[in-house]
Amino acid sequence: MLKRVGYRNPFGEAHRSQFPVTSRLIYLNHAAVAPLAKPAADAMSWLAADACEFGSFHYGKWLDAYEQLRVQTARMIGAQRDEIAIVKNTSEGIATVALGIDWRAGDKLVCFREEFPANYYPWQRLEPRGVRIEWLSIEDPPERIEAAARGARLLAVSFVNYLSGHRVDLDVIGEICHRHGVFFFVDAIQGLGAFPLDVERSRIDALSADGHKWLLGPEGCGVLYVRRGRLEEIEPVEFGWTNAASYADYASRDMTLRPDAGRYECGTLNTIGIFGLLASIRYLNEAGIGQVAESVLGLTRHLVEGAQSKGYEVLGKRGPSASGIVSIRHPETDSREVVKRLRDAGIITAPRQGWVRTSPHFYITHGEIDRMLDLL
Repeated sequence: MLKRVGYRNPFGEAHRSQFPVTSRLIYLNHAAVAPLAKPAADAMSWLAADACEFGSFHYGKWLDAYEQLRVQTARMIGAQRDEIAIVKNTSEGIATVALGIDWRAGDKLVCFREEFPANYYPWQRLEPRGVRIEWLSIEDPPERIEAAARGARLLAVSFVNYLSGHRVDLDVIGEICHRHGVFFFVDAIQGLGAFPLDVERSRIDALSADGHKWLLGPEGCGVLYVRRGRLEEIEPVEFGWTNAASYADYASRDMTLRPDAGRYECGTLNTIGIFGLLASIRYLNEAGIGQVAESVLGLTRHLVEGAQSKGYEVLGKRGPSASGIVSIRHPETDSREVVKRLRDAGIITAPRQGWVRTSPHFYITHGEIDRMLDLL
């Protein structure tokens, strides 16, 4: 077996007990659907059992979970709780912003060609309304981004690219957008939970992420951040009884919107998902995202060096733009066969566009990385 001298992950190893998946699999696929952290699974199990035995008798605990999810999300990203809405997924958050703005013919957007479809299609669908899109590459230098931002109304980018793992410098892009009065939107799903993010420092105006990747929570439950000063610019595209400020008064017919980001919540929420996502975000907040990031980067450095030593090409540049995603391929090997070989050995990766995409989270050990490399 290939051995890497000097690699240790004591922080991640201290958290192994919170990830029962480690007794069965080497899970290197957090960029797809992550295994639930034990706190998330326990919270969801409690809610399911309680609802089975008591129905909605403990509804007050449900309301507290909704509130605490907003509070814990705000803590994670440096926002205020009234700037957080609970949504079904990243796509719903993106669509809320993309369709809720009052676009005018001639408006200009700045988007990036390498985006996952969720952060591509909603913006492209604005073109028939006369909105012009200037397409950039995530590899473009700040000078190119600044040139494109002049005269733009909105710039949309992913925190981390889903395939190459390129992590953009949100502070640099945010400063450019702020200087030119451009609305700054971030699809954060491939970085939130693994890397620090501060919406104030990076001057982000809106952000969306689902819970089932690096946040280690369930599918079908996500968060949308909208800066307080931007709320009036984005109309709810879905309207139900809970968008209104008077939603607790069933006899009211006043459609005045809620004063906070809750105005984007359309009806009954995914309560069991909220219990799980709250538990996983609280767990990550308490563990410390900075230490999580250090562990993730150490694991991916190990993976990159080992893969290259066996003749594999690594997609994209590493260094400051590195993330938890590493995509590799070998000129003489079908990547799908590599993924299957690894899966047969209990090592979970993903085939993506001719590449083997790996994405280890902080609790993975360097010994497990070695076992994966040994099978390449």
